[in-house]
Amino acid sequence: MHSVNHQDVPPKPSSPPTAGLPRVPAAEYSVPPAEPPARTEGQGGATAAPDPDEARKQGHRRTLWKAFFAVVLLAVIGSLVWLGLWLNSNGGPETSDGAARGVLETTATPPATPLPLPRDAEPASYALGDCFTDFHPEALKSTVVPCDTNHSAQLVAVFRYPAEADYPGADALKAKALEACQASKLGPAADQFTLNYERSFPSSTSWDSGDRRVDCYVTSPAGNNVNASVLP
Repeated sequence: MHSVNHQDVPPKPSSPPTAGLPRVPAAEYSVPPAEPPARTEGQGGATAAPDPDEARKQGHRRTLWKAFFAVVLLAVIGSLVWLGLWLNSNGGPETSDGAARGVLETTATPPATPLPLPRDAEPASYALGDCFTDFHPEALKSTVVPCDTNHSAQLVAVFRYPAEADYPGADALKAKALEACQASKLGPAADQFTLNYERSFPSSTSWDSGDRRVDCYVTSPAGNNVNASVLP
């Protein structure tokens, strides 16, 4: 059995050996001091200097928006002015037909035809609100009766062309008569009867003789069964 001589093992050095290692000056391996980070807006209360180009761009954008809103405002004001002028030119009892202007009547001023009634009358003397028995719009004469007696028709609207107007033609006269009927104002009594609209307008011959009126009637297809005025 071999015994171990512990004295043959060299002792461990107390510190790493330095002999034989190259020496480097401290300045060559020292770490340079770190530079402080750049400050940005919001750090430490410091703010970056404004960019002049960006400021000019923002000012230009604000100017464009102001100009846009000004144009829109002017367009709205112009539209309102135009609408007001248009409504004013189309209001009132007078209506236009080309260069000619006329007057539309839809409200009767009693009495319509002077008493006594009944009496025969020609179309040129028919008054708004007159009531007729056995009525035909093309008849040369009709019998005017009190509206609280039995009758078959009543004159509810009249359009009068000016005396200097040129003959507009049959189609234009028909259209004007339809407008007159649509503008007529009927009262509650009209709901008690079955009624139709009928129109009467000048021929070219009667126009040359001075006829300038377009008439609208309500008529009963059942005959003389209406016994009240259908106007308000």
